Amino acid sequence: MAKVFCVANQKGGVGKTTTTVNLAAGLAKVGQRVLMIDLDPQGNATMGSGVDKRKLEYTVYDVLIESASIAQARVHSDKLQQAGCGYHILGANRELAGAEVELVELDRREKRLKQAVAEVAAEYDFVLIDCPPALSMLTLNGLCCAHGVIVPMQCEYFALEGLTDLVNTIKQVKANLNDDLQIIGLLRMMFDPRITLQQQVSDQLKAHFSDKVFDTVIPRNVRLAEAPSYGVPGVVFDPQSKGAQAFIAFAQEMVVRIRTM
Repeated sequence: MAKVFCVANQKGGVGKTTTTVNLAAGLAKVGQRVLMIDLDPQGNATMGSGVDKRKLEYTVYDVLIESASIAQARVHSDKLQQAGCGYHILGANRELAGAEVELVELDRREKRLKQAVAEVAAEYDFVLIDCPPALSMLTLNGLCCAHGVIVPMQCEYFALEGLTDLVNTIKQVKANLNDDLQIIGLLRMMFDPRITLQQQVSDQLKAHFSDKVFDTVIPRNVRLAEAPSYGVPGVVFDPQSKGAQAFIAFAQEMVVRIRTM
């Protein structure tokens, strides 16, 4: 059965979508079967996976209101298939913004994604969920569905403050809605070892969270930033770049880590 992971952080701009699409492509490249779910109404993970969000027949919105199943709604990108990094995508677009209001009225409102994923879990090794940067009903659906949370973060002071809030949120969801939920690991993003503050924050993370900090560090990399404008993950856009190589290493680390779960 698939291991389901949310990529979440209440702070915006920390690289959640970059992490989700590149980890999905990296896992596919090392032979894993992957489903990527875009839970952000902006649909950036959908576009960054080579899928035009405006042309989708069904989206995650249809799955949440139960007018379509994941098997009906998932798509794939020919570009990624050709590059040997193909994975299934359950896309999102602006329609999803309305789901927040609609879900409030529905029964099992925070468990709808969990039920939908359970129907296809046997077909995948990994399910990765890109969450919006807020504790919304959408994020709650992701957290209720997941075995664990991958937390991408920059090594800056405000990131540490945001991390405290996120840890408290995960504890609450674990206590009330999803007993399986845990932090799988913290991923240091956009890291520049020349900046003393970043090195200090990285050391603090290691001291407080020890083995919960992934060994892999994703460097600040222009090629990763350019990739979304071409509609592909950085792992496909420039496989030889430092950023792409780091995400392949991260994918391999994830495969090893889930064996111990």
